[in-house]
Formats: sequence, structure tokens, C-alpha cells
Amino acid sequence: MPGTERLRPIRKVPALCGAAALGAALLVPSASAVAAPTRVLGYIANNGGGVSVLDTATDTLTSTLSDAGGDSPYGVGVAFDGARGYVTNVRNNTLTVIDTPTNTIDAAVPVGDGPAGVVVSPSGGHVYVSNYRGGTVSVVDAATLTATATIDVGPNADGVAITPDGKKLFVAHDVVGAGTVSVVDTFTNAEVAEISTGNTPTAVAVTPDGSRLLVVNKFSNNVAVVDTASHAVLGTIPVSFIPHGVAVSPDGTRAFVTNSEADSLSVLDIPAMAPVAAVPVGDRPISVALTPDGAKAYVTNFNGNSVSIVDTASLSVVNTIAVGVNPVGIAIHAVPPAPTKLAGGHAALQLRLLGFTVRGMDATLTESHTGRPVAGKTVAFRTVKGQALCTAVTNASGFASCDANVPLLVGLATLLQGYTAAYPGDITHGPSVAHGSIGLL
Repeated sequence: MPGTERLRPIRKVPALCGAAALGAALLVPSASAVAAPTRVLGYIANNGGGVSVLDTATDTLTSTLSDAGGDSPYGVGVAFDGARGYVTNVRNNTLTVIDTPTNTIDAAVPVGDGPAGVVVSPSGGHVYVSNYRGGTVSVVDAATLTATATIDVGPNADGVAITPDGKKLFVAHDVVGAGTVSVVDTFTNAEVAEISTGNTPTAVAVTPDGSRLLVVNKFSNNVAVVDTASHAVLGTIPVSFIPHGVAVSPDGTRAFVTNSEADSLSVLDIPAMAPVAAVPVGDRPISVALTPDGAKAYVTNFNGNSVSIVDTASLSVVNTIAVGVNPVGIAIHAVPPAPTKLAGGHAALQLRLLGFTVRGMDATLTESHTGRPVAGKTVAFRTVKGQALCTAVTNASGFASCDANVPLLVGLATLLQGYTAAYPGDITHGPSVAHGSIGLL
């Protein structure tokens, strides 16, 4: 929250014609094919500016994203399908929108006064932003990227969480003293209840089954466990000094809580409502997020300008990575490949003894969303009937070209129908197909 934690108040593929559709079929995996691996990326909001992007497979930073109008990033949310990222800018009163497959900034959406927490509805259709200074929640339409409603919830609106069915939104009020969590009906966009949980609630999380709400009570040094149906507090779990952030394991059995003044990560047994362990991490840990498989927890260390990586099986720090200045919020999600577009060219057909030579088949591969060229990818060229002709690798401009000698049995009529260029796709870029023409030299 700004008073104590915020030290610095801070996609089109050309139509395929005729037999060229065969190339598209070549990109469809068989029923027995193994599912392709996906990227799991971490997004770290640095209160000193910029969003660090982390590849969790290698635990290395791949880029830093910067929004010219958002120099005070705080919370981080990622849409359920991984295609969008949302970062609150508490000093600029905006919500930065990131296209995660390409990691580009798409928009800055005006929201309320002092945006802090952010969460995305399970459908991905709406984004809810808590406005700390405004005491409100902005409802952002993900299709139009505009704030369509403002919900009054009360002072110091901070951490937010939503139930898996998307019907209830919980908002923590970071007010010193006996604190509450607001319950918002997302159908009516109105506050329907307040839950007294402890001293200065600051962060909230809902278990995957939607039955429990975990509330971090910063100055009670504990976590309240709340029944989401009855809104009753079932009990509290002690943690260490000045807890701040919370994340729940995918199976819903454990919670991970950062202790900002104890420099540790508490591990809690949710069903037993008991502490399990405390893992030493970096200097002033603020937020925590888990990989989709729950194998690793990533902790932002505000004063350490770093992220601690905790193995959730051994409950030990296995790596520490330098990020930006004063990292605060973090989100981790599987991110789909960026959609691509192939544009086919024109090749010349030359007759030769006992065959043909097709010269200058080419295609250009770009990202559909940004138009940026995609380099280093292999493009396969085939006849419209599927016979292999040649392959080539795209250069820095996304351009691939090659020649092919073709036997007579392929047939002149087939060649004059043109060629198919196909890129099968990989973990970073999706598949695409194009048709190119062939004419007599």
C-alpha cells in the first residue's frame, strides 16, 4: 500500500485458394501427437519503473517493458488465457495493457485515483482495479479497454481477488486498525458485505475450488481463513513480522505468504490452518506468485531489487535473479505463441532436361499483432499436392527463399498452380501458411 510499502508513490493470415489448403493440413497435428510445450513467463512490476519479463524455464530475464505514461507500476495481473497482461500505475492513475505473446505495450487505460490491485475475471472479459486513494474499484471492459463502471468500496482499497465462477470480488482495505474486506457482487457491481478479518488487511487470495478466502492481516501478523459462501472467519494462521503478499498452490492445500520485515516466506497448510515452514528470502519481500504446476514460488524483494525462486518441494531458495528497481507485484502464467502471418511471393519455372527448376520461391514471416519480422524460422515449400520442394530459414527481415529441381512426373500443370509455404510454429510463434505463384520463365 502507498503509505508503507510504496516508497515511491508512485492478430490476419491470407486466404488459401484451391489445393493450397493442403499446406494448412500439414500444420495440423495428428491425434496421437504430444501437446506442444508452452512458455511460462513471469511479469514483475518494478516500482522504480518498467516491467521485467522472466522465462521460468531458464529463470532468466528476456526483456524489460516500458510504458512512457506508466512510470510507477505496482500490481500485476495476467488474463486467464495468458494473452493479456495488466499492470497498475499508482502514480499515473492508469492501467497498462500488455500483449503477452509479443510482449508489447498495447494501451494505457485511465482508471481511478491510485490504482493498486488488479485481477482479471475468469472469462477474461473484465479487469477489476482497486483504487487506493479513491476508495473505489474500476471495472475495465477487456474488449474495448475502457473503464465502464466504478464501484464504491471504502478507503485504502488494496489487494483484490475473484472467485473461480467470477461472481464475487474481494477487496482488502489497508487501513490501520481493525480492518475489513469488501465483498462485491460482480453482476450488480455493488458492495454487498464487509468481512472483519484483522488488523490492516492488505492482500487476498481465493483457493482454486472457490471455497476459501485467505486474507493477509499486515499488523496482526496472521492470515485469516474465510468461508466464501458464509463470509465467516474460520480461523487465523500465524505468520511472521508484517506479512504482505499471498499466493495459493494449484491444489489449494498450501498458501505462501511474504513477511516484509522478517525477510521470509511463510508456508501454510490451509486445511489444517497451521504454519508449515518459514523460508528465508531476500530483503523486504512483498509479493509472491507460483508457476502453474506449483513447483516454484517467485518472491519479489523490494529492497533487494531481486526475485527469490523457491522450490516448493524442498522449501528452499534455489536461485536469486536481479530485476528492476524496487520490484513489487508479480504474476506468472502460461503464454501462447504469437500469431504469425506468411506472405507468399512469385517464382519462375524453367524447363530443363528431364525436369523443371523452380527459381525464387519466397515467403515473408511476420507477427500478426505487431507486423514485426520473425527471423530464424524454417519455412517449408511444397507443391499444392504436398510434394516437398525445398526449405529455407527466414532472415532478419523475415524473408525466406529457395530454388528446387523437380522431376517431370510432378507435372507442369501442378507446378503452374503455384506453391505452398508453411511455417509449423514453435513455442514462441504460431503456425501459418501462404500460397505463392509460379510462372513460366
